[in-house]
Amino acid sequence: MKRVVVIGAGIGGVPMALELRDLLKKTAEVMVISDSKTFHFVPSNPWVTVGWRTRKSIEVELAPMFKKKGITFVDVAARKVMPEENAVLLEDGQRIDYDYLVIATGPELAFDEIPGLGPDANTHSVCHVAHAEHAYDAWQKFSAEPGPMVVGATQGASCFGPAYEFAFIADTELRRRKIRDKVPITFVTSEPYIGHLGLGGVGDTKGMLESELRDHHIKWITNAKVKEVLPDKVIVEECNDKGEVVKTTEVPSKYTMFIPPFRGVPAVRDTGELVNPRGFVVIDKHQRNPKFNNVFSVGVCVAIPPVEVTPVPTGCPKTGYMIESMVAATARNIKQLIEGKEPDHEATWNAICLADFGDEGVAFVALPQIPPRNVNWASQGKWVHLAKIAFEKYFIRKVKKGQREPIYEKYVLKTLGIEQLKEKAG
Repeated sequence: MKRVVVIGAGIGGVPMALELRDLLKKTAEVMVISDSKTFHFVPSNPWVTVGWRTRKSIEVELAPMFKKKGITFVDVAARKVMPEENAVLLEDGQRIDYDYLVIATGPELAFDEIPGLGPDANTHSVCHVAHAEHAYDAWQKFSAEPGPMVVGATQGASCFGPAYEFAFIADTELRRRKIRDKVPITFVTSEPYIGHLGLGGVGDTKGMLESELRDHHIKWITNAKVKEVLPDKVIVEECNDKGEVVKTTEVPSKYTMFIPPFRGVPAVRDTGELVNPRGFVVIDKHQRNPKFNNVFSVGVCVAIPPVEVTPVPTGCPKTGYMIESMVAATARNIKQLIEGKEPDHEATWNAICLADFGDEGVAFVALPQIPPRNVNWASQGKWVHLAKIAFEKYFIRKVKKGQREPIYEKYVLKTLGIEQLKEKAG
């Protein structure tokens, strides 16, 4: 019997394992390797940071669900992927051999690349629920003694939506506490303009987000490199269109949250032709590595070139809908290989995003994610906030039950009434 191993149990890894189990039936063993016993719904982390959610409410214990679905679960971190040997070495010394491997680890958060960055230094993060919990403890202290705040995304970040979300969610919570007037907020981003999002903008995200920032009295600095973060300020290098530093600004801050640079995780980072220089997994149009044809990858750990060259480096985001399409294509391609056929399924790489702003939000649809696009649409309103709350509950419920279905396609496109956008794209 063939063994298919999935490394990672997040928004890419869990659906990947469930999809493989459903497609392969009893013809192959499906195994998941994870450094965590639980799945957590990452898009809810900004809510955890201000106390609107608890860690427990967005986590799912994986072992019982995987056991019920007939999926082998190993909750030990991978130390090294050895593609030449078709094996994965784990931190406890175990060696796991595989016939097919799917890398769905997500990124490593490269806090060390900028002085003062990270939960162990002077900034907070919404990239992991443990970071969000830590940030909430600091948020409580900050609320008791408010002051200036800096929120944003550093050079090398490739996920900008949560930075905008946290800025507006913080604004909403501060207004509810009636201390917003005591907290000047500055949004600092490596994007060349507000609303770029690593995508060259989607619809009128530039105009929408600039307007929202103005309406919420949030100042901004774009084309920014974070030089250093100190306990009471952020040192920002402002750049021109050539990426040259033209001004160094010290922005006061008592509470700082940045999306950090991303890179590949240590288990794959030094594996030659498997990865690019940043350690992201190189794939072809079938989600398969060109050198090691039994290795696939999905999610944020995949190497995708930037949409365009920007003065300050920005990465291309991998949204949930895009990851969902990667999962579907990968599972079908592995099934074809097991059946002795050549893979021919390709991910659509479309983008659908619901960005919550506390009491309203912005939604955008980019079909495909990388321009030129067949659909390039954005909208805003209170409905986005309500939709994201409903979607969170829907997604977590499906994971608890081990139900694999096209969640974004079924829920976001159909339930939110924008199926016609997909139809327009063919």
